[in-house]
Amino acid sequence: MVVGPTVLIVDDSASFRCSARAVLDAEGFVVIGEAETGSAAVQAVDRLDPDVVLLDIVLPDIDGFEVCARITRPGVARPAVVLTSSRDAEDFLVRIAGSAARGFLPKADLTGPSLAALACPR
Repeated sequence: MVVGPTVLIVDDSASFRCSARAVLDAEGFVVIGEAETGSAAVQAVDRLDPDVVLLDIVLPDIDGFEVCARITRPGVARPAVVLTSSRDAEDFLVRIAGSAARGFLPKADLTGPSLAALACPR
């Protein structure tokens, strides 16, 4: 049985987490967890060891850039991080470029293929 990449969805919106889970489950990803804060995301990555983290930039405690830095330390095999937001990418261009994230995906454009293109390059 072939199993797709495992994903942790990090977003403070329960409705976005639910829709993202439905989209990704239907398109071959295996959603293994969700987190609604940055600190919960860091703990979930350590506990679940996902292949991919779909990470909202704007979170209630620590922002997605800080979460990304904490979960992608050099020399440690860590997940591919794809940042997301309902805000425009231009609002974050410099910070996205300076992060260890694989890229940015607007929430409205989330599909399995769009996530795979950033997180699982061949």
